[in-house]
Amino acid sequence: MLVTIFTPTYNRAYTLKNLYSSLCNQTEKNFEWLIIDDGSTDCTKELINTFIADNKINIRYYKQNNGGKHRAINNALFKALGELFFIVDSDDYLLPQAIEWINQQWDYIKSKKYLAGISGIRIDKEGHKIGGDDIFDSIESNALDIRFKHKIKGDLAEIYKTDILQQFPFPEFKDEKFCPEAIIWNRIAQDYNLLYFNAGIYVCEYLNDGLTSQIVKLRKDSPKSSMLYYSELYHNKIPIIQKFKAAINYWRFSQLMYYPHSYKHDMINPISFFCLPIGVCYRILDILL
Repeated sequence: MLVTIFTPTYNRAYTLKNLYSSLCNQTEKNFEWLIIDDGSTDCTKELINTFIADNKINIRYYKQNNGGKHRAINNALFKALGELFFIVDSDDYLLPQAIEWINQQWDYIKSKKYLAGISGIRIDKEGHKIGGDDIFDSIESNALDIRFKHKIKGDLAEIYKTDILQQFPFPEFKDEKFCPEAIIWNRIAQDYNLLYFNAGIYVCEYLNDGLTSQIVKLRKDSPKSSMLYYSELYHNKIPIIQKFKAAINYWRFSQLMYYPHSYKHDMINPISFFCLPIGVCYRILDILL
């Protein structure tokens, strides 16, 4: 089996039918749909059972205690049967040729050890690229350079080799239910490239109860993960303005942790201390807004 389509879900029974329909309509059926239910209290389990009973596509369903998307990904990576791992959120869906397109690219990347996977782009229901109209053909790049060197904006749809992702589990902190996915993509970027295409395969619908719409609150509620993400981002080879932004956000969320200042300094860089006042200002705005 080539592709594992992985969907983490929490109380999304009302959206999963669209994704299911899009998977049933794929022109290529060489995939499995792996679902990790992150402690849903709605009728998700019953709905998935009806999908399984249809026997149209290969579905595997598991339920875990509510712990966040990153824990669901960690869990799924060692259940996946596919050579490629494609995260498709429960409020999104795929175009009919998505899996066929992935299969076609696999022939090129499978033997290239320096490539961790491939990427298309995310589009809206009208077919417009989300977050920018950059025009490009194909680019071999890592997840940092694609943004800061090649200046590609917008939402991408990454598909990673499963065995490589298994080497980069998400950090899990007690009492925190969020960890930025980019922390793992950036770690993989230190050793691997992806093959990026300007091909729309993934349709996004950002809902009010989704992670994207709640991002600041999620970062506030998971300060250890936030600090770690911005600390690592700061130490990467990125433009100075991006280091400046990373330092501000690091100090912004570090105000929520009662770590000694010496420990906080060690996680980033003493030079960034001048960003502390700006970070504190953002923290005050977070409280007021």
